[in-house]
Amino acid sequence: MHYQIQSGPLAMAPSQLGLFAKSCESVETPDLEYHVQPLSLDSFNEPMHNFPGLTASVCNLRPTSRGSVSLTSPDVLKKPDIDPNYLNTENDKAVAANSLKLTRKILQARSFQHYEPEEYFPGKEIQTDEELTRAAGNIATSIFHPVGTCKMGKESDTMAVVDPRLRLYKHTGIRIVDASIMPTITSGNTNSPTVMIAEKAADMILQDNQAS
Repeated sequence: MHYQIQSGPLAMAPSQLGLFAKSCESVETPDLEYHVQPLSLDSFNEPMHNFPGLTASVCNLRPTSRGSVSLTSPDVLKKPDIDPNYLNTENDKAVAANSLKLTRKILQARSFQHYEPEEYFPGKEIQTDEELTRAAGNIATSIFHPVGTCKMGKESDTMAVVDPRLRLYKHTGIRIVDASIMPTITSGNTNSPTVMIAEKAADMILQDNQAS
């Protein structure tokens, strides 16, 4: 927009490059997604560093850790207690360590050497899997794709909240139609799958209305 009309803020989306990769050879399909930004900063909402750099944000596409959402009060206006419980399984810890190793390997490629890249964080002195996992945990954050708090499943599943037609168990006339019904997260961004869920729900509602 700024380029076209020469007015207003000069802005861009932070992530300019995406990449899907495997954390190890034993996985059949990519379990990592990279969001690469042409900037360097300590964390979101912090000022950018005054040197050129890039940030490779890597997310685990199939985490095995499970968080929780708990009510804190009968008052619906009170915020719930949300615990993402990141890196709580050995699998997730291994994926975190391997993702940092892979990022280092990528930046050691010959095509990058012209730029003489230097690792700012976690730092080349961090080498063991335990150290890498701890470093990942220190800066881990959400990429804002939470799912599964109202999972779809069979009625015999004590963790299931909605049935296969997205109807709330033990309540009539209520459907839940969003990413919360996913039993597990999709291996990628959740926007398109959520649109698909909404389209499917619309068809179900029409079908049920016609049948009644």
